Amino acid sequence: MKKLIVMLCALVLSAGVCFAADPCEGYWLSVDEESGKTTAIWNIYVENDVLYGKIIHVPGQDDATIAKDCKDSYKGFPVSGKVNQMTVVNTPFIFNLKNLGTGKWGKGNIIDPGNGSMYTCTMTFHAADGGKYKKDTLEMKGSIGPIGRSQYWLKTSKEEAETLK
Repeated sequence: MKKLIVMLCALVLSAGVCFAADPCEGYWLSVDEESGKTTAIWNIYVENDVLYGKIIHVPGQDDATIAKDCKDSYKGFPVSGKVNQMTVVNTPFIFNLKNLGTGKWGKGNIIDPGNGSMYTCTMTFHAADGGKYKKDTLEMKGSIGPIGRSQYWLKTSKEEAETLK
């Protein structure tokens, strides 16, 4: 009987680990490096083992704003229709990222809806450590060929994200 209980406990614990959300999932604030101001609020999510991200709000911008500076289409874009006729909010501008290990995703793309540029994208989660990372941080690296740069996004809650809208 004790063996059965131990086996059931182990099964429950391992199932919980298997279905736990990746730390990259959730709500994130993209932040201007110079001013420290929030530039967008993002929802990062996984569907069918592929990571996506949608802007849920841009401070100072109407949520109905169209991504007019984007192209008609992009290779691998997950939504049908003309991208330059879609809203900045609720369009998956981060798409097709593959899991490279817990807290690391890559081999996908991100589009800057402000200028229409598409970059390859790598995303790495950094837990708050009281040192370099004061809060849970998402390192977003966009690249064109061998040239790239990182931005650091800050974790927020759904409730806080809603109050920032």
